[in-house]
Amino acid sequence: MPFDDFSAPPAARVRVVIHYCNLCRWMLRAAWLAQELLSSFPDELDEVSLHPGDGGVFAVWLGDELVWERQRDGGFPEAKVLKQRIRDRVNPERELGHSDR
Repeated sequence: MPFDDFSAPPAARVRVVIHYCNLCRWMLRAAWLAQELLSSFPDELDEVSLHPGDGGVFAVWLGDELVWERQRDGGFPEAKVLKQRIRDRVNPERELGHSDR
């Protein structure tokens, strides 16, 4: 859908939020994962945002669903695993090529 009104940002329908600890210097990891998700799901995701926090947080939300949480899931997500979790929710029939092997 083309966006011709530049007076306001488009409304996000499918939104991912990566909440990361700024004090731990995890912004580059969060930005890299955001790039991976946007590259892998150009038609499925409308937005991936980075949300700085503290306290060792590293969590990935798809809408209101917590897809990954560092303490709960045992560390940081591999890109492959995170892509599979996002795919399973936004387009389960989609193949991810080498990420599915």
